[in-house]
Amino acid sequence: MRPISFRIIVKPPTLEKGPDRRTRAWVIAAALVALFLGAMDSLIMSTAMPTIVAELGGMHLYAWVYSAYFLSRAVSLPVFGKLADLYANKTIFLISIGLFVISSVAAGLSDNMSFLIGARVFQGIGAGGNFALVYIVLADVSPVGERARTMSFASSIWGVASVLGPTLGGFIVTFLSWRWIFFINVPLGLLSMAGLFFFLVEMREKKKAVHIDIGGAVTLSTAILGILSVFLTGGRSYAWVSPQMALLWGLTLFSAVGFYLAERRAKEPILPLDFFKKRSFSTGNLAVFMSSFSIFSLFAFAPVFIQGAQGRSPMRVGLAMLSLSMGWSAGSVILGQISNRLDNKRAALAGAVMLIAGCALTLTFTVHTTMTVCFWVFFLIGLGMGFTTLATLVIVQNSVDPADLGVATSSNQFARTLGGTVGVGICGGFMNTALWRGMEKLVQGGVIPTGEGTGPAVAGKSLETLLQPEFQERLSETARMAFQKTVAQGVSVVFWVVFLASLGCLLLCAWLPGDRASES
Repeated sequence: MRPISFRIIVKPPTLEKGPDRRTRAWVIAAALVALFLGAMDSLIMSTAMPTIVAELGGMHLYAWVYSAYFLSRAVSLPVFGKLADLYANKTIFLISIGLFVISSVAAGLSDNMSFLIGARVFQGIGAGGNFALVYIVLADVSPVGERARTMSFASSIWGVASVLGPTLGGFIVTFLSWRWIFFINVPLGLLSMAGLFFFLVEMREKKKAVHIDIGGAVTLSTAILGILSVFLTGGRSYAWVSPQMALLWGLTLFSAVGFYLAERRAKEPILPLDFFKKRSFSTGNLAVFMSSFSIFSLFAFAPVFIQGAQGRSPMRVGLAMLSLSMGWSAGSVILGQISNRLDNKRAALAGAVMLIAGCALTLTFTVHTTMTVCFWVFFLIGLGMGFTTLATLVIVQNSVDPADLGVATSSNQFARTLGGTVGVGICGGFMNTALWRGMEKLVQGGVIPTGEGTGPAVAGKSLETLLQPEFQERLSETARMAFQKTVAQGVSVVFWVVFLASLGCLLLCAWLPGDRASES
């Protein structure tokens, strides 16, 4: 079947030689505010969700408030990246921020969980556009030889958001209303839009004949939704061996084949398959996929180990996660400062070494590991992630012509998003299985009583139940120690999977081309 496409003739924009220092500063600031909106949104929700569920109901839809956002963001990233190579960056960027702001208002006005999930879908689409356009615009306005340094500003935003997100969410829910975690996006979004509207100029020549690959967009979106749904529901909502999972796998494979055929025949494919013949492009994206698989899995499940297995307070859990974020930000900033003196491959390889070293150290964690050790191990992992993500991004960007910068940038962001989502899904499935089996052994051995509220039936309902103080308070000292050991063994499975993913990242970084690429 011939792919569907539209041909639109647009007047090529007038290109500028380059913005002056003041204009560049305003553009960078406006773009970083847009990135901050999307980064903060995924973090601020964690402290507000219990209150939201208590007011709106729909506990069975709890997970989908997160999943809807991440799924739609993953789908929209490559689409917006392609659009940025066809149309003016200013136009596409303003549309994505505007969509995010409008859907934030809708989310704040939600009166039921279904409506909130729908609003989150459109928030994710807008966030995907923001994430793609931020890195494209920063690359465009960067002077020759300073792209990595400019990109490091964007990486540091993630660290700032990780610190402010949960804290600000708790403050808003306590003193205002959970609805303001969405309404706060409005003034920030408008501020970002104003800066881009007045200061952003076009830096790259766009193609005169535009062909929108509708067939590729539909099949890619369906394939991504299928594979992410497999990992988000497999082993939890549906058994791995079930008709539902077989249907999901079949739909995913069918859509993937359809995407391949559509891209081979499309005049302007969303993701040109020829790019994957370039070792820098394919290997760089696979490396950031594996590194994101590792670090986002730790973000999700290391708190379970610290709070559930070691019995630490939520405040100490936050301190440990803060070290992970601080390391990531520090790695990006350090590499941004020394990028002119360090080959991109060596930078990526150095980051991968730090990443796998830290992940290997997590395998030594026990219920008696001190918080100081946890802090520095997670900081080392974050430091490696900062080096790896920034270096691979620049490598991927340098592997294509300037006209294809949008596709290259969005492909890297897509690989990062997909890696994190798949990693959390896979590790969550393994951990839940290990915890369930461990809890069954404790109950069958009589260590944990089978009275109401203490058996594995309750523990199996959700991860949160395992961590509730009232759940552990019902246990004797012996049972509590056995329970904490079971949690440690369950999360250790995650640490092993994360270690193997970091090993894959190291091998991929070693496979990157060694020649220093020009950033011009």
